[in-house]
Amino acid sequence: MTTTSPRRIVLTGVTRGLGRALTERFIELGHIVFGCGRSATELDHLRQRFGSPHDFTLVDVVRRDQVQAWADRLLAEQEAPDLLLNNAAIINANAPLWQVPADDFDRLIDINIKGVANVLRSFLPAMIARGCGVIVNFSSGWGRSTSPEVAPYCASKYAIEGLTLALAQELPDGMAAIPLNPGIIDTEMLRSCFDAEAGQYPSAAEWAKRAAPFILRLGPRDNGQSLSVP
Repeated sequence: MTTTSPRRIVLTGVTRGLGRALTERFIELGHIVFGCGRSATELDHLRQRFGSPHDFTLVDVVRRDQVQAWADRLLAEQEAPDLLLNNAAIINANAPLWQVPADDFDRLIDINIKGVANVLRSFLPAMIARGCGVIVNFSSGWGRSTSPEVAPYCASKYAIEGLTLALAQELPDGMAAIPLNPGIIDTEMLRSCFDAEAGQYPSAAEWAKRAAPFILRLGPRDNGQSLSVP
């Protein structure tokens, strides 16, 4: 258990992958998670496993109305979060850019970029009014370099880098916005790109043991830095 005061953590994409692993690790460390995701079944599992004060809500981050309703409810019941983590994202099926269906491209951009903006728009005013808080927008190694057949994903994560670094210049003193590269982790998303080779990398649970403490240590001194989980 942590020896510090519990942190209030808003986290998107909690039903699988890195979001699920971080949820479990943050709670294990004694912190409070307010999570959202798109799988009602997995959210029910989280509610059954982790009761109050944790909160898990069915939200599609692309839907501005759903995100705002989620934020309004949480902020009516709780103080603004100490940590706001934008993790929810998808990746395209491996293909040259011109072969990626337009609908697939649009959906990826809607989730990976517009979804982040929707969450920021809904939670940031309360965090700014409180005068503190850390925003972590999950980037990628493919937000700082490129590979073939994942051009839409690269574009979205390069956008997250730029969006977050500009946001960092807009925040008041005492706050931070950080684009975070989580590293290469064996998740369902990675397996869609790497197939069985993904098994060479750490599992999400193994990764979260390093990532959660690293994220919890982030503060105003880290504002505007493009960081990576060590």
